[in-house]
Amino acid sequence: MLPVVSIVGRPNVGKSTIFNRLIGSRKAIVDDQYGVTRDRHYGESFWNGREFNVIDTGGYLPNETDVMIQGIREQIHIAIEESDLILFVVDTEAGITSLDQSVAQLLRQEEKPVLLVANKADNEERELNATEFYSLGFDQLYPISALSGRGTGDLLDEVVKLLPEEKNEPETSVPKLTVVGRPNVGKSSFINALLDDERCIVTDIPGTTRDSINSKLIYNEKEYILVDTAGLRKKAKVKENVEFYSTVRTDRALKECDVALIMLDAMRGFEEQDKRILRDAAKYNKGIVIVLNKWDLVPDKDTNVHKEFEEYVYSRVPMMKYIPIVSISAIHRKRIHKVIDVADKVLQERKKTIKTSELNDFIERILKEKSLPVRRGVKLKIKYGTQVKSNPPVFKFFMNKPEELPASYRRFIENRLRDEYQFTGVPITMRFVQK
Repeated sequence: MLPVVSIVGRPNVGKSTIFNRLIGSRKAIVDDQYGVTRDRHYGESFWNGREFNVIDTGGYLPNETDVMIQGIREQIHIAIEESDLILFVVDTEAGITSLDQSVAQLLRQEEKPVLLVANKADNEERELNATEFYSLGFDQLYPISALSGRGTGDLLDEVVKLLPEEKNEPETSVPKLTVVGRPNVGKSSFINALLDDERCIVTDIPGTTRDSINSKLIYNEKEYILVDTAGLRKKAKVKENVEFYSTVRTDRALKECDVALIMLDAMRGFEEQDKRILRDAAKYNKGIVIVLNKWDLVPDKDTNVHKEFEEYVYSRVPMMKYIPIVSISAIHRKRIHKVIDVADKVLQERKKTIKTSELNDFIERILKEKSLPVRRGVKLKIKYGTQVKSNPPVFKFFMNKPEELPASYRRFIENRLRDEYQFTGVPITMRFVQK
C-alpha cells in the first residue's frame, strides 16, 4: 500500500496549491476566497523513486470562529489517524494566527511525524520571517512557495526520507473479493452473515492493507480472501470527513482486489457515489458484481421488480450492462452465497482466453456484419487481432489508421465480443495499433 501524506492547516494558507504542486496537476480548485475547497482531494505523487498518496484537507469555514476550530479539529483527527506523515501549512505573509496555534496544539500531542511548511515564502525576506513559526513547537520548518515551486524539492526530499518502508502483501494465488460501497448499505452485515454461516470456514489472516479486515473464506471447497472495508474507527466525532476518507479507503481496496462486490441499498437506489465506485473498479480492470442489499424491505416484489431495478441501473451506466446484479438480504442471510457463486464465475471470466485463430475468424465475421468507415479518403482496415493478456483480458488489434477508428466502432467490437464470449462482470481492454 502507498503511504499517505496529509496536508493540514487553517483556511487560505495555500494547502490546495501545495497539493497541486505535489501531484503535478490542477486537480484542486485554487482561489483566494475562504472555503473554496469544500470537497476533499487526493492523488498520487512520485519523488526520488517513492510513490505516496497526498490528501488535501482544505476548505472548511463555518461562520463562527469556535465552529471553525471544531471543524479543523475534526480534519486534524482524521488526518492523524489516516496518515503516515503530516504537512502542517502556515502562511508567512500573514504570520502566526490563533488558528495556527490551535492546529499546532493538536498536532504536538500526536506521535505522527509533522513537517511545518511555511508557504508563500516567495523571497529571502519572507524566508527569514518564517523563522517565527519555530515558536509553534516543531523542529523541522520548510519555507516554500507552492506557487513558484521554491523550496519544494527540499521539502519532498524530507518527506520521502520520513515515509515508512514499503510493505508488500505476500503474493498469493487466492483471489481477493472486496466489499465496497457507500456507508450504511450493509457491508458489515453481509460480511458477518458469511463469516457466521456454518457452510463457510473462516480464519483471520494477517494483511498490511490499512483499515481493512482480511478473512480466509472457504466455500464449496474453494478459497477466497474476503476483504471488509466497512467502518471508520471513530476516535473523533467526524461528519463530512468520514465520507471522504471512506472514499480514499475504497480506492485503495479497489486497486488490490480481484473482484469488487459493490453493495447498493435497495431502498436508496443508485446514487452518484455508486456510479463513481463502479467506474473506478472498471478503470482498474477489476471483476465487478453489484450486490443489491436490503431486498427484504422492497414492497410488492413481483417477478418484474428485480428486472426493473437492473434496467434502472443499466440506464444510469449504459456501458456497464455486462455487470451482474444479485439481490440479497444480508440481515436475513438470504442469497448471500449466490454472491460468492457469481463472483467465482466472474473470476473464471477474467481468466478466459480466446485463441488467435478463433479471434480472427470472429473479426472477419463482424467486419462483414458492419463495414469499417472511410476516413480522409482511406478505407480503414483491421488486419488481425490477438489476445495479449488474460486476468484481466487485453486485446490488441492491428490496423492501418488506428487513430481514425470511431469510438462507436470500438463499442461495436466490444459489444460483439461480449455477445460471443460474455466476459460477465469483466472490463475488456482493447488496443488498436498501427500495422
